Amino acid sequence: MSRLDIQDLGQNLDFKETWELQEALVQQRREGKISDTILLLEHAPVYTIGRTRDQSSLKKAAQLPHPVVEINRGGQGTFHGPGQLVGYLILDLTKRKKDLHDHLRKLEEAIILALGEFGIHSSRRDGLTGVWVEKRESIGKIASLGVGVRSWVTLHGFALNVQNISLPPFESIIPCGIDGVSMTSAENEHGAPISMNEMKSAMRKALTRVFGDYF
Repeated sequence: MSRLDIQDLGQNLDFKETWELQEALVQQRREGKISDTILLLEHAPVYTIGRTRDQSSLKKAAQLPHPVVEINRGGQGTFHGPGQLVGYLILDLTKRKKDLHDHLRKLEEAIILALGEFGIHSSRRDGLTGVWVEKRESIGKIASLGVGVRSWVTLHGFALNVQNISLPPFESIIPCGIDGVSMTSAENEHGAPISMNEMKSAMRKALTRVFGDYF
């Protein structure tokens, strides 16, 4: 068995610098210099979008309140910032299962397990990547996923809206390019404040349960 290294990088991290860190860690993982690694953090406010010609999800990009970065993941536009827990997974799938769809489903499972620690019932939706919660008039999205891969080593990962302060910037875009989607947070669904440390603890436990053992 090998060890899963989960690191807490803190808050207000620059997106491009963290992206460069991921790329460096991917190379180190490919060379066998590090074990599978997960980074937990909060970003300084930024909008990101995958490499796609269709950037309509950003609406009027020039008028957005925060910078926009185009990155090498799948998916449309989303927001990262304070109150949102981001997790980047640098995993060697040759030591696990060489299947990105399986990787995404396991990542969803870990988020669902962590939210369950706060009495929040969440689930998947057929044909849509991410984690969702049932609401009275609609279905709310609480976590977004986007991954990349280099020689079967993964990068990028998940963005879980923990606190309500993470929600207003989504109003300036079409989150993940899905019209009518309602973004929500763990605090909103829990009905009480949740500290980032509390959610990080729950996520560490869930990520270890889902991804902890590999050969």
